[in-house]
Amino acid sequence: CKPLASSFAMTKLALLLAFLAGSASAFAPSNKQAPRHVGALKAFEDEIGAQPPLGFFDPLGLLDGADSARFNRLRYVEIKHGRVCMLAVLGHIVTTAGVRLPGDIDYHGTSFASIPSGLAALSKVPAAGLLQIFLFIGFLELGVMKDITGDGEFVGDFRNDFIDFGWSTFTPEEQERKRAIELNNGRAAQMGILGLMVHEMLPSHDPYVINGLLGAPVDFNAGF
Repeated sequence: CKPLASSFAMTKLALLLAFLAGSASAFAPSNKQAPRHVGALKAFEDEIGAQPPLGFFDPLGLLDGADSARFNRLRYVEIKHGRVCMLAVLGHIVTTAGVRLPGDIDYHGTSFASIPSGLAALSKVPAAGLLQIFLFIGFLELGVMKDITGDGEFVGDFRNDFIDFGWSTFTPEEQERKRAIELNNGRAAQMGILGLMVHEMLPSHDPYVINGLLGAPVDFNAGF
């Protein structure tokens, strides 16, 4: 029995040593490199848009290992989508308020006033009208809304020595502040127009459901 007891004791001692070694390694300094998103944080944490309360926010890791060209491309897309969505939200609100162009949208007597707001308009606008919208947007995308002259001072600068609106009169601090405002408004508009579209497709068909919850309901597309 003594050899068996001695073997059992040695086994317990080996397990104890292995446990202690594992515990010690948990507190030992690690030689592993920091996650790649930490490098992205350090590279872009001072860019416009990385501001309180979230700071640099990249939960999907789109900038992991990215260089400045990759960042500028993503920023360009973000700014353009934000601008489109700001126009979309404004258009949604204006048409919901009942504002329409005068006259007819086609030669068959379909008036602009008979076109509902929101996604419901897609089924009422004639095919030729939708084609015109598509072509006009394509024209803006390919020939207007870009840095044509190559003199843009920053990503999204589409002035092209034509439209300035007093930008050159602002101080660098004011310019940075206004760029941050545009970026944040664009982000809010992207969420806003998505919310309007989702709510319109719910059973209530009311994109302004929050107004109703606040005691100021909107009679959306009444009469259409």
